[in-house]
Amino acid sequence: MSWNLNSDRPIFQQIIEHLELEIVQGVYEPGQKLPSVRELAAQATVNPNTMQRALSEMERMGLMHSERTSGRYITEDESMIKTLKKELAGGEISRFLEQMRRLGYSGEELLDILKEEMCKGEEK
Repeated sequence: MSWNLNSDRPIFQQIIEHLELEIVQGVYEPGQKLPSVRELAAQATVNPNTMQRALSEMERMGLMHSERTSGRYITEDESMIKTLKKELAGGEISRFLEQMRRLGYSGEELLDILKEEMCKGEEK
């Protein structure tokens, strides 16, 4: 997945969001070792200090841990990863619902549209 970082929000926060998404998608599996700070910084084209800040915050959150001489690893706590996935989904749903309210859709209309779109997806 490409690193689409922009200047509208703090870069380290965008790095965290990117890595969270990769964790819930299974790009990084529970217990898997992460590339080094320098490697990740090169992939994201950011300063290693910025990457270090993001990774330290993710450690504080419990999504990864360091082993003194061997690097950083994704948490093995699969329930934490499931909770993160649910939180990310909830945020996306909230943004979607807010946008639909701005467009003037009622709850009932929105359900009808969702059902219709889901049926289209099943036909493919």
